[in-house]
Amino acid sequence: MRNGMNTTDVNTKLIDSYLSLMKNMSVSNKLDLISKLTKTVKIDIEQEQPDFYKSFGGWDKNESAEELISSIKQARSFNRKIDEF
Repeated sequence: MRNGMNTTDVNTKLIDSYLSLMKNMSVSNKLDLISKLTKTVKIDIEQEQPDFYKSFGGWDKNESAEELISSIKQARSFNRKIDEF
């Protein structure tokens, strides 16, 4: 960043600012805020997991390796055209 602060410093200052605002909140309001923050974190985690698991098991058919190789070979088509000089 231009002023010599990195992202971690900015985030730390932001968190400290939030904490200073919360000092005057009632216990009930603090607990409500904690509950809502927890829900948003759970939602974020749930949304991340499908993306992670999408990177595995890209093939969803129950073919054996031999059957898969055979179907790939059968689907091949060669249309090689040799140009004459």
